[in-house]
Amino acid sequence: MKTTIASLTFILFFSCMYSQERPEMDSKMKVYANKIDSIMLSEKSKMNRELDDIDKNFRDNKITSEEKQKQRTEIASKYEQSINEKIDTQKDALQDVTKEIVKNSVFYPHDTLKTKKDPNNQVSIGLNGLWMKLSQENKKTPKDYLRTIDLSVSFVSANLTSKDEPFRFFSKDSDVRNTVYNSTNFALRYENQVGGFESPVFYRFGLGVRSDNFVPKYGKVFSQEQNVLKTDDFTKGNLRKTNFANTYLFIPLDIRFVLNPKYTTYDGIRYLDNKKSQINIVAGVYGGLKVGSVIYNKYSNDYSKRIVERERVMHGVNDFVFGGKLGVGIGGFNIYIQKDFTPAFNNNADLKKKYGLQIGVELANINF
Repeated sequence: MKTTIASLTFILFFSCMYSQERPEMDSKMKVYANKIDSIMLSEKSKMNRELDDIDKNFRDNKITSEEKQKQRTEIASKYEQSINEKIDTQKDALQDVTKEIVKNSVFYPHDTLKTKKDPNNQVSIGLNGLWMKLSQENKKTPKDYLRTIDLSVSFVSANLTSKDEPFRFFSKDSDVRNTVYNSTNFALRYENQVGGFESPVFYRFGLGVRSDNFVPKYGKVFSQEQNVLKTDDFTKGNLRKTNFANTYLFIPLDIRFVLNPKYTTYDGIRYLDNKKSQINIVAGVYGGLKVGSVIYNKYSNDYSKRIVERERVMHGVNDFVFGGKLGVGIGGFNIYIQKDFTPAFNNNADLKKKYGLQIGVELANINF
C-alpha cells in the first residue's frame, strides 16, 4: 500500500496548504481524493467478501489453519496490486491539478501579509480596547490597509456648560448631575490617507448616532409647561428613576495624525503600516440633527408599584448642534473631548447651563 499512502499524504498536504488561499484548488483536490477513496472502498469491499468466504470455509473445516492464512495473504496481495494499478490510472489527473497549483502560486501569489498573527478576521482585546477586523480577504497589499471603513463605539460622560465657561467640567451650578457615564456614540466611518503612501495624515468622515442622557439634581424631574422646559419637584409619588434624553444623527469629519509612524516595504515601495497600533492625535468637527428628545419617569404611588411615563419634548431643545473634537489614542483605544459650539438648549429652556461638553472613551473599533 506504499503508493496509496504516498498519494493520500500528497493530497492531504496540498489540501491543507491551499484550502484557505485557493478555494478552487481545494475543490479540485477534493474531487481527486474522492476518486481515490472510491477506488479503495470498492476494492476493499471485494476483498472483504473473499476473506469472509475463506473464514467460512475454515469454520466448516474445509481448509486448515495454514491454508486459511496462505489464502488470506494471497488475496491481500492481489487487492493491493489492484488498488495501486487503478490509482496509477489517476496520476494524469493529479499531475494536472499539481501543475495548476504551481502556476497559481507563481503568477497569483497569496497575500504575504496574512500570517498566523494576522488572519482575515481578527479580534484584539486589551489595553488598546476592543479592536476587530472583519472580511479582509480583498486586502492584499499595504496600500489596501490605508483605506478603511470602521464602526466605532464610545462611552461618554456628557455635561452641560455655560457660554462664559465652555470647558468647566462637572460644574456644581449645573441643573443636572455630574455623571461619569451617561452617553453613547456609534459611528460608521470611512478613512483614507492624505498625500503619499508614507504620509502620517488621514482624513475620515462618517455617519453616527449620539445619545445624551441627563438626570436632574436634588430629586427633581424635567417638565415642560407653557412652552418652557425646566426642572421641577416631582409630586406624583415616589420617584424611582428619571432622565432626559437627547438623540442626534450626526456627521463627524476628522483629521488623524500618526505620531510614531511605522513603515513596511512591499514590491520596492515604502508604505505606512496601518495594520500596526500607533499613537495618533485626532481633531475634527461634527454636525448633528436632533431626532428625538424624551423625558422618562418611573415611580410608584398608593395604587401601583411601577408606573412609567415617557413624554416627548416639544420645546426648549435646538434641532441642530455643531461642535469640535480633540483626542489622542492608540489602536482601538482613544480618549477625546467633544464640545458643542452651539447650545443644545434654546431660550425656551429654563436651565443655567445649555452647551454640551463630552469626555469620551472609544473602546471598540470594528474594521471592515
